[in-house]
Amino acid sequence: MAKTFECARALILDKLSPLPSESVSLLEAVGRVLAEEFKAPSDLPLWDNSAMDGFALRAEDCGTAPLKIEGYIPAGGTAEGVAVRAGTAVRIMTGAPTPAGCDSVVPVEETEEADGRVLIKGPVRAGEHIRVRGEDVQRGQVVIAAGTVLRPAEINMLAAFGLNTVSVFGWPRVAILSTGDELVEPGEPIGPGQIVNSNAYSLAAAVRELGAEPLMLGIARDNRESLSEKLNAGLKADVLITSAGVSMGDRDLVCDVLQEVGVESLFWKVDIKPGRPTAFGLKGETPVFSLPGNPVSTMITFEEFVRPALLKMMGHRSVIKPFVKARLKEAVSKKVGRLQFLRVQVVESGAGLIATSAGDQNTGILRTMLRANGIAVLPAARGEFTAGEEVDIHLLGAVADLGQAG
Repeated sequence: MAKTFECARALILDKLSPLPSESVSLLEAVGRVLAEEFKAPSDLPLWDNSAMDGFALRAEDCGTAPLKIEGYIPAGGTAEGVAVRAGTAVRIMTGAPTPAGCDSVVPVEETEEADGRVLIKGPVRAGEHIRVRGEDVQRGQVVIAAGTVLRPAEINMLAAFGLNTVSVFGWPRVAILSTGDELVEPGEPIGPGQIVNSNAYSLAAAVRELGAEPLMLGIARDNRESLSEKLNAGLKADVLITSAGVSMGDRDLVCDVLQEVGVESLFWKVDIKPGRPTAFGLKGETPVFSLPGNPVSTMITFEEFVRPALLKMMGHRSVIKPFVKARLKEAVSKKVGRLQFLRVQVVESGAGLIATSAGDQNTGILRTMLRANGIAVLPAARGEFTAGEEVDIHLLGAVADLGQAG
């Protein structure tokens, strides 16, 4: 019996766990997920320091009389042996430690300097332009939680504490196998009845876009020997994805041979369109996704099943794209009893988001995936959807990428 979409995806995610952590350099960690919470090993900043190039002084001394300049603290210098006394100021650079006796820094552009003295042009409040020790982060504070995706901001914070490596969840190696006697690789001559193995490249691109590592296994022919050899090679990776060979034709052997090489089948067939003959299984802890061969079906089932699984293995906490609401521009009919993924173009209008069909929804029409920036998820229980009705959309890009309604 076929699984529902929700049941199939929940089963997949329930069976998977994040990969073991590894230590990588800070630059290698960009886009990866922090495996352990990061607690500050010290205060940040580590000492009181100047936020401006200017003069360190006492606010109470600022009035009409100029202050005598006594001393200079450059960035990278030390305040040891330097102090601000009544009626004096110390020249200071941004980031330099503030000297004893100082309670304020006045920027150089708010002063006039002559004959070894400095005149402060305006009123000064105590504490101005001083970055106090620990005002950003205090020692022992949890600064970055485990499960955080490391962006440039997090890398900056880690580097600020002197780290040059960090512990992150592993990135999966994903083996990709296409099946079929009719397939040839890009660049090879195309004979009668042959088609190019494009699915492997779209899958590899999708894997790489997530940050995982695609491993191209090539093409398995429609016989048990070829399939067994290629599948066994793919099972050495962290994840195996196959495309085609999972329907009910006399040469659709993938599911049978997967069982022969020790993969436990957890489901085969999902009540969705496109993508009904999608299968999922495990060999030990290695997940195996068997996707349909039609190009659109392959890409959509990757998006809805494989993408969340890979994200979970990479340590992400949010693995399922949130829905956005959009209004259908035209009425849509579908078969009751099967959830449908409708390729749509989503644009912004004054009344919200509008979704228009990306074209012929036949699973062989690859061009619709070029036009589509969203997938409308139409529930199984209904068959008719009216123009202007709100539906749930999984965006294929960012909201910022949406066009404007004309």
